[in-house]
Amino acid sequence: MKITDPAVEVFFLVSFLSLLPAVLVMFTSFTRVVVVLSFLRQAIGGQQIPPNQVIIGLAIFLTLFIMSPTLDAITKDSISPYMDKQITIQEALKKAEPPIKSFMLRQTRQKDIALFLNLAKEKAPSKSEELPIRVVVPAFAISELKTAFEIGFLIFIPFLIIDIVVSSILLSMGMMMLPPVLISLPFKLLLFVLVDGWNLVINSVVRSFL
Repeated sequence: MKITDPAVEVFFLVSFLSLLPAVLVMFTSFTRVVVVLSFLRQAIGGQQIPPNQVIIGLAIFLTLFIMSPTLDAITKDSISPYMDKQITIQEALKKAEPPIKSFMLRQTRQKDIALFLNLAKEKAPSKSEELPIRVVVPAFAISELKTAFEIGFLIFIPFLIIDIVVSSILLSMGMMMLPPVLISLPFKLLLFVLVDGWNLVINSVVRSFL
């Protein structure tokens, strides 16, 4: 049975759709965005404010915004020709790999690539574009986590200072039974609103991919 048979193509399409969540997390900017937004919520101390649905929804749309040039290239070179029956599904997949690999390589540290090349016992190719996808994907993932943690650390600093100041004031006043988080939360929200925090955070996250 050839892979061009309709039944086989439907099978591959269904298999790809089942892998979409993993593709979204491992092949795009989603991981960095959602981790940074989670750090922001943790730093503010709002527990479930904003709720998970809002964070994930915002992360998805920011991912679509960041990935739009890559998605446009994949649509032009791979999806559209396949839908017009100009190329086979194997050719479509092969044409879709360079744009997404190029995006991942721009965000991946050489140290992480070297790690997985060493673990896979493979030699570094002369061109980065020749790196196997099984090396690029995990290297990209841990690079994204490192960058997200760095941004999260910077987000935590101003809120941590507010927590320290509030705790010191309450301790000096002898109000040790009053939870500092209860007092510091309004001040954190006030600071975040005054500096237009959402604009700053989203701007920093998106620009970190440029």
